[in-house]
Amino acid sequence: MTVKELAEKLALSEVCTGEDIKREVTGCYIGDLLSLVMSKAKSGDVWITIQGNINVPAVASLTDSAMVIIAEGMKLDTDAKARALQEGIAVYESPKSAFELGCSVKECL
Repeated sequence: MTVKELAEKLALSEVCTGEDIKREVTGCYIGDLLSLVMSKAKSGDVWITIQGNINVPAVASLTDSAMVIIAEGMKLDTDAKARALQEGIAVYESPKSAFELGCSVKECL
């Protein structure tokens, strides 16, 4: 399933899309402790977090995440959005909990 298809199925609010919304999503990682995300998330994962700061695009880029979903109605801040656009990171937002989103991603994959 591609980033675009998954975003549509989950009815996510687009913050910014990366250059490659046709990229295949291969897994999912849920976490907010950035050092743990950096060591555990895999290339191609959807990263679900409540973080919305400037570190989110950096960690997404470092882990080669296919996309980021900001859960719980949290928002990506202005500096983070600018960096995500610069890095080509697809970022979406949802009012759903990380658990709900993770379950939905699992059903889709």
